[in-house]
Amino acid sequence: MSSTYTSSHSAHRNAALPANEARRDRSRAPHRISLAAAFLGAAALTACSASGATEDSFTLALIEPDLTTVPLMAAAAELREDGIDVEVVELAEPELAIEGLAQGDYQISAEATSPALIAIERGAPIRIVADVIGNQWAIYSQPDLTTCDSLVDRPVGIFSEGAVATAMVRNWVADECTSGEPEYLVIGGSDVRAQALLAGEIDGTALEVADAVTLATTSDADLYELADFGASLPDLHPQTVYANSDFLGDQPELAQAFIDSLIDIHGQINEDPEVLASLAEEHLGVEADETLSAIAQEYADRGLFDAAALTPENVQGTIDFFAEAGVIDDLAVEDAADLSFLTNN
Repeated sequence: MSSTYTSSHSAHRNAALPANEARRDRSRAPHRISLAAAFLGAAALTACSASGATEDSFTLALIEPDLTTVPLMAAAAELREDGIDVEVVELAEPELAIEGLAQGDYQISAEATSPALIAIERGAPIRIVADVIGNQWAIYSQPDLTTCDSLVDRPVGIFSEGAVATAMVRNWVADECTSGEPEYLVIGGSDVRAQALLAGEIDGTALEVADAVTLATTSDADLYELADFGASLPDLHPQTVYANSDFLGDQPELAQAFIDSLIDIHGQINEDPEVLASLAEEHLGVEADETLSAIAQEYADRGLFDAAALTPENVQGTIDFFAEAGVIDDLAVEDAADLSFLTNN
């Protein structure tokens, strides 16, 4: 049974995070998204929307941009240099992007995959078209706890009971632990969990790569990576790019140009991770420092940036994961995604 935890270090919870990286947790709760999606209204989730784009313009909606979305901002800037009018709108919640996509107010967005799948299941004219970043979640523990069983009955921090990262943790525990399960503590944001782990107040938690690298470069943290979900759940893609399907049909050249640019920028980052640090300075206004460079290098080492990574098989794997977690019912790949823009690369 889970309980709620408040860190005694909350006043300092952002101290170890780089500028603009003390962000909201991307493992937001699927059940919360589902409830919010229910309030979007039937009109927003029907196929009667117009794309809202012109032959040389479209709108990209991003939710609280961070390092993972910098390549999308760079792709938009690249298209502007080619004479395409790309407006970038920053929103606070993925539900707003989903509603805007369904109504044709926005043409492309990129965030957690689960709200897009929920909306698609409800009939929204939305299709997944590319990857934002691969599965960058991993379980980290205190250095003397190196097996799943070593966490049994010990405090492990989670964002919420319904969070995507929590579902990954529970999936791993069910497969790997033989003598029980951890004591789950609802702590909240990834930054707070990272600080609680650093302080020894919890014994394990799921963190994004960026948070783990930040701890390693800004503190004397000695943590153990128990499980890399990018390796153990390779077919799960928690963050994807999705678009209004009318836009994809009416303006395929614009969609293709954007996706091609994103793929190219991801390739540049993989060849030289300092490209990401430079783009972050330009688009987020953050200072390129040792921590930012280390995060970029880790992204490249793990092969996390690959916009063209989606296939029918891993889209189906992603659908299956969220269906098993009770977030959606089963969906056909062709109803959830349009991968034709990736096959051209």
